Amino acid sequence: LELSDNRISGGLDVLAEKLPNLTHLSLSGNKLKDISTLEPLKKLEHLKSLDLFNCEVTNLNDYRESVFKLLPQLTYLDGYDRDDKEAPDSDAEADGDGVDEEEEDEEGEEEEDDEEEEGEEEDDIDEEEEDDEDEEEVGEEDEEEDGSGEEEDEELGHDGEVDEEEEDEEEEEDEEEAGKGEKRKRDSDDEGDEEDD
Repeated sequence: LELSDNRISGGLDVLAEKLPNLTHLSLSGNKLKDISTLEPLKKLEHLKSLDLFNCEVTNLNDYRESVFKLLPQLTYLDGYDRDDKEAPDSDAEADGDGVDEEEEDEEGEEEEDDEEEEGEEEDDIDEEEEDDEDEEEVGEEDEEEDGSGEEEDEELGHDGEVDEEEEDEEEEEDEEEAGKGEKRKRDSDDEGDEEDD
């Protein structure tokens, strides 16, 4: 049975219950940390080959001896027997007897659940970002409304006529709101105009 590269960290008793005739099991690349998590595999009397490559449990001292002691029925661990002799190709490639699709379906469901949870988290983050954007837009509208009232007061000069200088200032303020980068450019242009006068 091939269960490598999942997030399995325990629950191996399900394998013993559902697949009692399992002979080959690959749990490489999972999150198995302790020898004790492998105890349920004792019940798999026909288990001959077990692969645990890239699991944290392989970093433990006396890992190989401990696993062979825990699982005396085991012939090959990570492709080698007790005497460090490599397993023949026929054993390494053989499919496990009694492999049931039901177990594979269960593992697939676990992965789908994890993916769904991650998707939901992403949706929550997206919604928060949208809310922030909405708040920013509302804030900008408020600023524009506040500024427009002041501009109306400034538009009328002496005798109720519109003053040309104030109109120029207004245009500059509008341009400033539209794009900060443009203002600097215009300032230098304005200075050039003043020097020409």
